[in-house]
Amino acid sequence: QVQLAESGGGLVQAGGSMRLSCAASGSSPGSYVMAWFRQAPGKEREFAARIMWTGDDTSYADPVKGRFTISRDNTKNTVYLQMNSLKSEDTAVYYCAAGPYLSSFSRWYTYWGQGTQVTVSS
Repeated sequence: QVQLAESGGGLVQAGGSMRLSCAASGSSPGSYVMAWFRQAPGKEREFAARIMWTGDDTSYADPVKGRFTISRDNTKNTVYLQMNSLKSEDTAVYYCAAGPYLSSFSRWYTYWGQGTQVTVSS
């Protein structure tokens, strides 16, 4: 199995920046898709960004496009989410996920981290 651990969350003012990290351990992710999802209070979990473990293709949800950047470091088995120009509506628990399909739907992802809280103050 793959274990995922998020870190880097916290409190930031609107307009600020924050970088989240997702460290993978256990079984190798192989060709899995790595993704970030988020869940705001009273909302269902939604897709934010994804990247292939191998290759450079990325994809972003419309609300974060142009502000968030997903990247990876294969030597460290780590995926990052750089978040810039943060808004209050970005407040959510952010989850790292891994799965075998190139998808933006949460049900296709097999492994999940415990999440890290990001709070953006206005």
